[in-house]
Amino acid sequence: MRRALPLGLAIAALLAGAAVADPEAERCAEAASAYKALTGKEAASQPDLVLMYKYRFCPAELKVKRGATVRYVNVDRRTSHSVWLKDAGREESERVFQEGVIEVSTIGLADGRHSVLCGPHWERDGMKAVIIVGD
Repeated sequence: MRRALPLGLAIAALLAGAAVADPEAERCAEAASAYKALTGKEAASQPDLVLMYKYRFCPAELKVKRGATVRYVNVDRRTSHSVWLKDAGREESERVFQEGVIEVSTIGLADGRHSVLCGPHWERDGMKAVIIVGD
């Protein structure tokens, strides 16, 4: 069981520069480890790659060049995910399980920010992301 620090100690720890856990960063680090275990490759070295893991897209925001193809890879063990650019008028992709890949072309998308949703998980679980298309 975790115990909360008394307020004075918590403030002192923050002022001393103690690291505060970032759950999203931790989850994405887990996703990268899962990707490496599946493929033998480092996720960070793969351009235009987004991992789908524990009801999140990693990274949650990705900037790509106009005309790029973004690869979404499911690294979850038991959950299927999809990719849906609903606001851009795109149909939801098929749902894929672990190691499934969904490729999304940005051809035809206007420059700027585009919402990305996981069809089965965006409303209840908040599985949303953004791709930013531009030069």
